[in-house]
Amino acid sequence: MRVRKLQQRRGWAMTVAASILKPTLLTATSRTWIDGEKIPATGGCIVAINHISHIDPLLSAHFLYDHGRLPRYLAKSGLFRNKYLGGFLTSAGQIPVERLSRNAVGAYDAAVRAIEDGECIVIYPEGTLTRDPDLWPMTGKSGAARIALATGCPVIPVGQWGAQEVLPPYTKTPHLVPRKDIVMKAGDPVDLDDLLARAPGPEVTAQATDRIMAAITALVADLRGEPAPAERFDPRVRGVRETGNPNDDAAPRARRKRSR
Repeated sequence: MRVRKLQQRRGWAMTVAASILKPTLLTATSRTWIDGEKIPATGGCIVAINHISHIDPLLSAHFLYDHGRLPRYLAKSGLFRNKYLGGFLTSAGQIPVERLSRNAVGAYDAAVRAIEDGECIVIYPEGTLTRDPDLWPMTGKSGAARIALATGCPVIPVGQWGAQEVLPPYTKTPHLVPRKDIVMKAGDPVDLDDLLARAPGPEVTAQATDRIMAAITALVADLRGEPAPAERFDPRVRGVRETGNPNDDAAPRARRKRSR
């Protein structure tokens, strides 16, 4: 596992976060970092990762930090409403986004500016924790593709596995014993050159999104040592809610079925 020295100025928020979180993660987990040097050492880029646990941002931040980059996230706008947490996140360079709303365009503009300023933006293209029952990457949202097509920046796919053992989806109690191994693997930049040469439009964006998700899924399949499903899980087709805990609807649905 190679590490790369951080060259960016951390700022007070990142310094505080690193001093607290890194020792905690080193104690609570073991790490297998693979090909992290494929993340550009400098310049604007997108790191696109599959989403399997609420602890993912901490682990991916550790991965990027160990390879010389400070992560910038598109974070839920609700987190910024708390005066102190919002101030901390803003100082750490994080970007608020209102999911499934027209105001998400503001996050897009902010992400484009960050890329143009040479930042490394971390995006979970699925937009939320995967709804796939076996935790495979599901269909992606268009944000990462749109930002990449607008800026021409490299998109580095990253597959991860193990976070779900530390904190299973939609649970609150971490499982720290026995110590869990977190595996992250970076891939080659997603090839979008032919799409960059075409006029922007929904079809081009959809193709870019599919390529990004395909690259992430291939990395996850490699880490899991098994083939991915032939078709990615689509919450809209399956009638699964796109935000919040999808299990919250399970009991009401079961009661409605029994009452028929």
